[in-house]
Amino acid sequence: MKKLIIYFFAAILISISCKRSNQYPGYSLTETGIFYKLNSFGESTTKPQPGDYITVDISYITIEDSIFFRGRRTLQVTEPTYKGSIDECFFMLAKDESASFIISADDFFSKTLEASLPDFIKKNSDMKVDLKIIDIQTENNFTSEKEAFLKWSEDFEEYESLLLNQFLKEKNIDVEPTESGLYFIQIKTGSGKKVEAGDTLLVHYEGKFLDGKFFDSTKKRNQAFQFIYGQQGQVIKGLEEAIGKMKEGETAMVILPSELAFGQQGSSSGIIPPYTTIIYEVELLSIN
Repeated sequence: MKKLIIYFFAAILISISCKRSNQYPGYSLTETGIFYKLNSFGESTTKPQPGDYITVDISYITIEDSIFFRGRRTLQVTEPTYKGSIDECFFMLAKDESASFIISADDFFSKTLEASLPDFIKKNSDMKVDLKIIDIQTENNFTSEKEAFLKWSEDFEEYESLLLNQFLKEKNIDVEPTESGLYFIQIKTGSGKKVEAGDTLLVHYEGKFLDGKFFDSTKKRNQAFQFIYGQQGQVIKGLEEAIGKMKEGETAMVILPSELAFGQQGSSSGIIPPYTTIIYEVELLSIN
Protein backbone atom coordinates (compact mmCIF):
# COMPACT_ATOMS: atom_id res chain seq x y z
CA MET A 1 0.00 0.00 0.00
CA LYS A 2 2.85 2.37 0.89
CA LYS A 3 4.47 1.77 -2.50
CA LEU A 4 1.17 2.50 -4.26
CA ILE A 5 0.91 5.87 -2.48
CA ILE A 6 4.49 6.77 -3.46
CA TYR A 7 3.85 5.81 -7.10
CA PHE A 8 0.60 7.79 -7.05
CA PHE A 9 2.27 11.04 -5.91
CA ALA A 10 5.19 10.47 -8.25
CA ALA A 11 2.75 10.19 -11.14
CA ILE A 12 1.10 13.46 -10.10
CA LEU A 13 4.43 15.28 -9.99
CA ILE A 14 5.42 13.96 -13.42
CA SER A 15 2.04 15.01 -14.79
CA ILE A 16 2.43 18.56 -13.42
CA SER A 17 5.99 18.81 -14.79
CA CYS A 18 4.92 17.66 -18.25
CA LYS A 19 2.01 20.07 -18.27
CA ARG A 20 4.34 22.96 -17.39
CA SER A 21 6.92 22.02 -20.03
CA ASN A 22 4.25 21.52 -22.71
CA GLN A 23 2.38 24.70 -21.83
CA TYR A 24 3.96 26.55 -24.76
CA PRO A 25 4.67 24.20 -27.70
CA GLY A 26 7.93 24.90 -29.50
CA TYR A 27 9.54 26.42 -26.40
CA SER A 28 12.11 24.86 -24.08
CA LEU A 29 12.04 25.41 -20.33
CA THR A 30 14.94 26.47 -18.09
CA GLU A 31 15.35 25.23 -14.51
CA THR A 32 14.26 28.65 -13.26
CA GLY A 33 10.96 28.60 -15.16
CA ILE A 34 11.71 30.65 -18.29
CA PHE A 35 10.37 29.39 -21.61
CA TYR A 36 12.64 30.16 -24.55
CA LYS A 37 12.87 29.63 -28.29
CA LEU A 38 15.98 30.62 -30.28
CA ASN A 39 15.04 32.45 -33.49
CA SER A 40 18.44 33.19 -35.09
CA PHE A 41 22.10 32.37 -34.50
CA GLY A 42 25.10 34.72 -34.52
CA GLU A 43 28.66 34.04 -35.59
CA SER A 44 30.02 34.76 -32.12
CA THR A 45 29.64 32.40 -29.18
CA THR A 46 30.60 35.01 -26.57
CA LYS A 47 27.75 35.87 -24.24
CA PRO A 48 27.56 38.88 -21.92
CA GLN A 49 28.97 38.70 -18.42
CA PRO A 50 27.74 40.61 -15.36
CA GLY A 51 28.88 44.22 -15.68
CA ASP A 52 29.01 44.20 -19.50
CA TYR A 53 27.04 46.71 -21.55
CA ILE A 54 24.74 45.35 -24.24
CA THR A 55 22.80 47.01 -27.03
CA VAL A 56 19.59 45.08 -27.51
CA ASP A 57 16.42 45.24 -29.59
CA ILE A 58 13.62 44.42 -27.19
CA SER A 59 9.86 43.95 -27.41
CA TYR A 60 7.40 43.36 -24.56
CA ILE A 61 4.35 41.42 -25.70
CA THR A 62 1.23 40.14 -23.95
CA ILE A 63 0.67 36.41 -24.01
CA GLU A 64 -2.07 37.14 -26.58
CA ASP A 65 0.62 38.63 -28.91
CA SER A 66 -0.17 42.33 -28.43
CA ILE A 67 3.04 44.43 -28.41
CA PHE A 68 3.04 47.09 -25.68
CA PHE A 69 6.67 48.20 -26.01
CA ARG A 70 9.34 47.97 -28.71
CA GLY A 71 12.71 49.71 -28.89
CA ARG A 72 16.51 49.53 -28.87
CA ARG A 73 18.28 50.04 -25.58
CA THR A 74 21.87 50.06 -24.30
CA LEU A 75 22.07 48.81 -20.73
CA GLN A 76 24.42 47.27 -18.21
CA VAL A 77 23.57 43.67 -17.38
CA THR A 78 23.72 42.54 -13.77
CA GLU A 79 23.29 39.30 -11.86
CA PRO A 80 19.62 38.23 -11.73
CA THR A 81 17.98 39.26 -8.46
CA TYR A 82 15.39 36.47 -8.57
CA LYS A 83 14.77 33.21 -10.43
CA GLY A 84 13.07 33.61 -13.78
CA SER A 85 13.93 37.31 -14.18
CA ILE A 86 14.46 39.01 -17.54
CA ASP A 87 18.14 39.45 -16.61
CA GLU A 88 18.63 35.70 -17.13
CA CYS A 89 17.42 36.09 -20.72
CA PHE A 90 20.20 38.55 -21.57
CA PHE A 91 22.88 36.08 -20.46
CA MET A 92 21.44 33.32 -22.67
CA LEU A 93 22.21 35.09 -25.98
CA ALA A 94 25.42 35.84 -27.89
CA LYS A 95 25.93 38.79 -30.22
CA ASP A 96 23.51 38.79 -33.23
CA GLU A 97 21.40 36.03 -31.70
CA SER A 98 17.68 36.53 -31.19
CA ALA A 99 15.13 34.60 -29.18
CA SER A 100 11.64 34.69 -27.75
CA PHE A 101 11.16 34.26 -24.01
CA ILE A 102 8.10 33.77 -21.84
CA ILE A 103 8.39 35.00 -18.26
CA SER A 104 6.09 35.78 -15.36
CA ALA A 105 4.34 39.10 -15.97
CA ASP A 106 3.67 39.57 -12.25
CA ASP A 107 7.36 39.18 -11.35
CA PHE A 108 8.51 41.41 -14.22
CA PHE A 109 6.32 44.34 -13.21
CA SER A 110 6.53 44.00 -9.42
CA LYS A 111 10.19 42.91 -9.01
CA THR A 112 11.99 44.27 -12.10
CA LEU A 113 10.05 47.47 -12.84
CA GLU A 114 8.75 47.87 -9.27
CA ALA A 115 5.39 48.86 -10.72
CA SER A 116 1.82 47.64 -10.58
CA LEU A 117 0.53 45.20 -13.18
CA PRO A 118 -1.21 47.06 -16.05
CA ASP A 119 -4.91 46.50 -16.58
CA PHE A 120 -4.42 44.74 -19.92
CA ILE A 121 -2.43 41.89 -18.31
CA LYS A 122 -4.22 39.40 -16.09
CA LYS A 123 -2.88 38.62 -12.63
CA ASN A 124 -0.82 35.42 -12.36
CA SER A 125 -0.20 35.33 -16.11
CA ASP A 126 2.87 35.26 -18.36
CA MET A 127 4.22 37.69 -20.95
CA LYS A 128 6.54 37.39 -23.95
CA VAL A 129 9.87 39.13 -24.43
CA ASP A 130 11.60 39.18 -27.84
CA LEU A 131 15.33 39.98 -27.69
CA LYS A 132 18.14 40.44 -30.19
CA ILE A 133 21.66 41.24 -28.96
CA ILE A 134 23.18 43.89 -31.26
CA ASP A 135 26.47 44.46 -29.44
CA ILE A 136 28.35 43.47 -26.28
CA GLN A 137 31.01 45.64 -24.63
CA THR A 138 32.97 45.19 -21.46
CA GLU A 139 32.53 47.90 -18.84
CA ASN A 140 36.09 49.16 -19.46
CA ASN A 141 35.59 49.41 -23.24
CA PHE A 142 32.24 51.13 -22.85
CA THR A 143 33.66 53.67 -20.39
CA SER A 144 36.75 54.35 -22.54
CA GLU A 145 34.69 54.97 -25.67
CA LYS A 146 32.34 57.25 -23.78
CA GLU A 147 35.19 59.32 -22.32
CA ALA A 148 36.90 59.63 -25.72
CA PHE A 149 33.69 60.79 -27.34
CA LEU A 150 32.93 63.37 -24.65
CA LYS A 151 36.41 64.84 -25.00
CA TRP A 152 36.00 65.04 -28.78
CA SER A 153 32.58 66.67 -28.60
CA GLU A 154 33.12 69.41 -26.00
CA ASP A 155 31.92 72.16 -28.37
CA PHE A 156 28.82 70.34 -29.62
CA GLU A 157 26.53 71.56 -26.84
CA GLU A 158 27.22 75.21 -27.65
CA TYR A 159 26.65 74.58 -31.37
CA GLU A 160 23.35 72.80 -30.66
CA SER A 161 22.14 75.78 -28.61
CA LEU A 162 23.01 78.13 -31.49
CA LEU A 163 21.02 76.06 -34.01
CA LEU A 164 18.01 75.86 -31.67
CA ASN A 165 17.92 79.62 -31.10
CA GLN A 166 18.12 80.23 -34.86
CA PHE A 167 15.20 77.82 -35.41
CA LEU A 168 13.03 79.48 -32.75
CA LYS A 169 13.70 82.90 -34.28
CA GLU A 170 12.99 81.78 -37.87
CA LYS A 171 9.71 80.10 -36.87
CA ASN A 172 8.63 82.98 -34.61
CA ILE A 173 8.24 80.61 -31.65
CA ASP A 174 8.00 82.73 -28.52
CA VAL A 175 6.77 80.20 -25.95
CA GLU A 176 8.87 79.96 -22.82
CA PRO A 177 10.61 76.66 -22.18
CA THR A 178 9.81 74.63 -19.09
CA GLU A 179 12.34 74.41 -16.27
CA SER A 180 13.89 71.36 -17.96
CA GLY A 181 14.22 73.16 -21.33
CA LEU A 182 11.21 71.62 -23.10
CA TYR A 183 9.22 73.74 -25.59
CA PHE A 184 5.52 72.74 -25.57
CA ILE A 185 3.19 74.14 -28.24
CA GLN A 186 -0.44 73.04 -28.18
CA ILE A 187 -1.98 72.40 -31.61
CA LYS A 188 -5.36 70.90 -30.68
CA THR A 189 -7.09 71.03 -27.29
CA GLY A 190 -8.02 67.72 -25.69
CA SER A 191 -11.39 67.16 -24.02
CA GLY A 192 -10.61 63.89 -22.25
CA LYS A 193 -8.94 63.15 -18.93
CA LYS A 194 -5.39 64.10 -18.05
CA VAL A 195 -2.53 61.59 -18.05
CA GLU A 196 -1.60 59.93 -14.76
CA ALA A 197 1.21 57.55 -13.80
CA GLY A 198 0.32 53.94 -14.58
CA ASP A 199 -2.08 54.82 -17.42
CA THR A 200 -1.76 52.84 -20.63
CA LEU A 201 -1.52 55.38 -23.44
CA LEU A 202 -2.03 55.07 -27.17
CA VAL A 203 -0.32 57.82 -29.18
CA HIS A 204 0.56 58.76 -32.72
CA TYR A 205 3.78 60.70 -33.16
CA GLU A 206 5.98 62.05 -35.91
CA GLY A 207 9.60 62.87 -35.17
CA LYS A 208 11.74 65.20 -37.23
CA PHE A 209 14.92 67.27 -37.11
CA LEU A 210 15.08 71.07 -37.07
CA ASP A 211 15.53 71.05 -40.86
CA GLY A 212 12.15 69.33 -41.25
CA LYS A 213 13.42 65.89 -42.22
CA PHE A 214 11.50 63.02 -40.60
CA PHE A 215 13.25 60.25 -38.70
CA ASP A 216 10.15 58.38 -37.46
CA SER A 217 6.38 58.35 -37.87
CA THR A 218 3.78 56.01 -36.43
CA LYS A 219 1.27 57.53 -38.85
CA LYS A 220 3.32 56.49 -41.89
CA ARG A 221 3.63 52.99 -40.39
CA ASN A 222 -0.09 53.09 -39.58
CA GLN A 223 0.78 51.69 -36.16
CA ALA A 224 0.05 53.78 -33.07
CA PHE A 225 2.45 53.42 -30.14
CA GLN A 226 1.18 51.98 -26.85
CA PHE A 227 3.07 52.27 -23.57
CA ILE A 228 2.62 52.59 -19.82
CA TYR A 229 3.12 56.16 -18.63
CA GLY A 230 5.58 56.66 -15.80
CA GLN A 231 7.53 53.42 -16.22
CA GLN A 232 11.27 53.73 -16.71
CA GLY A 233 12.62 53.08 -20.20
CA GLN A 234 9.30 53.39 -22.04
CA VAL A 235 9.93 56.73 -23.77
CA ILE A 236 12.66 59.40 -23.66
CA LYS A 237 12.30 61.78 -20.72
CA GLY A 238 11.39 64.88 -22.74
CA LEU A 239 8.56 63.08 -24.49
CA GLU A 240 7.32 61.72 -21.18
CA GLU A 241 7.29 65.23 -19.69
CA ALA A 242 5.38 66.58 -22.70
CA ILE A 243 2.77 63.81 -22.73
CA GLY A 244 2.27 64.33 -19.00
CA LYS A 245 0.94 67.82 -19.82
CA MET A 246 -1.65 66.50 -22.28
CA LYS A 247 -5.27 65.38 -22.16
CA GLU A 248 -6.93 62.64 -24.15
CA GLY A 249 -7.59 63.85 -27.71
CA GLU A 250 -4.95 66.59 -27.53
CA THR A 251 -2.27 67.24 -30.17
CA ALA A 252 0.93 69.15 -29.46
CA MET A 253 4.30 69.97 -30.94
CA VAL A 254 7.24 69.58 -28.60
CA ILE A 255 10.83 70.66 -29.14
CA LEU A 256 13.37 68.61 -27.21
CA PRO A 257 16.99 69.68 -26.75
CA SER A 258 19.31 66.67 -26.77
CA GLU A 259 19.52 66.50 -22.97
CA LEU A 260 15.80 65.64 -22.98
CA ALA A 261 16.12 63.31 -25.96
CA PHE A 262 19.10 61.18 -27.00
CA GLY A 263 21.81 63.20 -25.32
CA GLN A 264 25.54 63.14 -25.83
CA GLN A 265 25.60 59.73 -27.47
CA GLY A 266 22.68 60.01 -29.88
CA SER A 267 20.24 57.18 -30.48
CA SER A 268 21.59 53.64 -30.25
CA SER A 269 20.26 52.99 -33.76
CA GLY A 270 22.53 55.75 -35.14
CA ILE A 271 19.60 57.61 -36.74
CA ILE A 272 19.80 60.59 -34.38
CA PRO A 273 23.30 62.08 -33.95
CA PRO A 274 24.72 63.27 -30.61
CA TYR A 275 23.76 66.74 -29.36
CA THR A 276 20.76 66.94 -31.68
CA THR A 277 17.57 68.84 -30.90
CA ILE A 278 14.48 67.04 -32.22
CA ILE A 279 10.80 67.84 -32.70
CA TYR A 280 7.80 65.62 -32.06
CA GLU A 281 4.20 66.17 -33.05
CA VAL A 282 2.23 64.02 -30.64
CA GLU A 283 -1.45 63.06 -30.72
CA LEU A 284 -2.79 61.44 -27.55
CA LEU A 285 -5.40 59.03 -28.89
CA SER A 286 -6.58 57.28 -25.75
CA ILE A 287 -5.95 56.75 -22.03
CA ASN A 288 -6.79 53.50 -20.31
